[in-house]
Amino acid sequence: MHANTNRRTLLKLAGAGVAAAAVGLPRMAQAAGELTIAYNVNLPSWDPTTGPSAVNPTIQGIYQSVFDQFIPQKPDLSFGPGLLTEWGWSDDKKQVHMTVRDGVTWHDGSPFSADDVVWSLERAGKEETGNPIQFVWKNLSNFKVEGNKITADAAGYDPVLFKWMSFLTGYVMPKAYYEKVGADGFEKAPIGTGPYMVDKFERNAFLRLKANPNYWGGKPAFENVTIKFVTDAASRVAEIESGSSQVTLEIPYEEYDRLIAKDGLAGSCETVSDIGMIFFNDIDVMLDANVRKAAVMSVDKKLLVDRLLRGYGLPLDTLETPEYAAFDPSIKVEYNPEKAKELLAASGYSTDKPVKFTIQTTKGFKPKDYEMIQAIVGMWRKVGIEATIEVYEIAKHFELRAADKLAPAAFYNWGDAIGDPTTSTGFAMYGPSPHSVWDGQDVIDAINPLWGEPDEEKRIAGWKAVDKLIADNAYVLPLMQYAQPIVHAKGVKVVAHKSGALLPALMTPA
Repeated sequence: MHANTNRRTLLKLAGAGVAAAAVGLPRMAQAAGELTIAYNVNLPSWDPTTGPSAVNPTIQGIYQSVFDQFIPQKPDLSFGPGLLTEWGWSDDKKQVHMTVRDGVTWHDGSPFSADDVVWSLERAGKEETGNPIQFVWKNLSNFKVEGNKITADAAGYDPVLFKWMSFLTGYVMPKAYYEKVGADGFEKAPIGTGPYMVDKFERNAFLRLKANPNYWGGKPAFENVTIKFVTDAASRVAEIESGSSQVTLEIPYEEYDRLIAKDGLAGSCETVSDIGMIFFNDIDVMLDANVRKAAVMSVDKKLLVDRLLRGYGLPLDTLETPEYAAFDPSIKVEYNPEKAKELLAASGYSTDKPVKFTIQTTKGFKPKDYEMIQAIVGMWRKVGIEATIEVYEIAKHFELRAADKLAPAAFYNWGDAIGDPTTSTGFAMYGPSPHSVWDGQDVIDAINPLWGEPDEEKRIAGWKAVDKLIADNAYVLPLMQYAQPIVHAKGVKVVAHKSGALLPALMTPA
């Protein structure tokens, strides 16, 4: 481990800061069992099943530290037993069955049971609770519990139902505790069955977690974990370089390359299930197919990846990555700025008389997000598109998207940890979905038959046809599959998760 053995010895013999200074390395945690993470977003809400926060992929790692999902996903995105140890459909596809794990307790020491699972699913299916995925959960009814066995009727066959139990809002909530303290009380003192318990939470500042000694999956290695909310990328770099934090993520790729070359630091930068994309809203000039097509074909995605992202990432032409079930490499959108000029000219636009619209973007939420949009705006300018950049926080994006009030173009990072086309192309592009701002009837009609298609081969082929329809009409601008830069002290072993969730429970002392 290079100098780490000497460094760990020094840390045992002297104060962490003095020891680090003596060997010229970043400070490790200030005490045994301590871990500090510089995180890239704030945590707006503690309920992982309601409101815009529930569908923010970036904070799922925090939620998964405190709460358990019905069915967990391993780092390679495969599914395994968790609070549910078995699950499935009846032969006639009209009922579901689930088996609940025995011997689990909530953070307050009370027993977890099948009643908590039923209550969580029923609550998620009620429109008044504000679950953004209510349209999935509402299809289950008439629950019956016998010991640790649950059955329920299904309004219709949903091929993705159990995948959702590993995804957004798929968390088990504490029935008795929630009913006792209410929504406000739960925000003040949340409990789950997860590997960590909430010790202290200062909104917009930090979260302190304490290891759950009774966790059914085994007590995590680090006793105490502090998650600092550091939304500025440069500040996260400073956190890891100074040793104030031992782990960070989502920093500029050039900084990643620089930091991992330093003694005492290591990292990983693997592709994850996140897609960088630009939503097109079906308003104003985006109703013109020539404008949309020109906007798509004038963007050199490979150049963006090679120059801005230093080769980390994969250019995409659909909202599917190679790991997704409906990825179709035959669907291609050419890079052709000259043809883009011709299309714009057909609609009366040119570099002298450009088409104008606003594009919204985050700044520092993802590596080089703002700089990437700047580069795209520069590419657009060369063909006759003049776009004005508006910067917003990711929380504002969710607010505007839910209200269908995004600008004509808006950058976003779409996560699909379960790799199913329903939750990538489907919810991003299906007009009635609260996560879509494109309301084209042709897309709606093409998607409608696929929601409950029982023939898996036919279902996936159908989604590939939808992706081709969308690409041919330039209803969205996919950019790339992201690689997630994680930097950490060599004294910490970090297991990267393909979903992009940074999970303290998977971290151990090296």
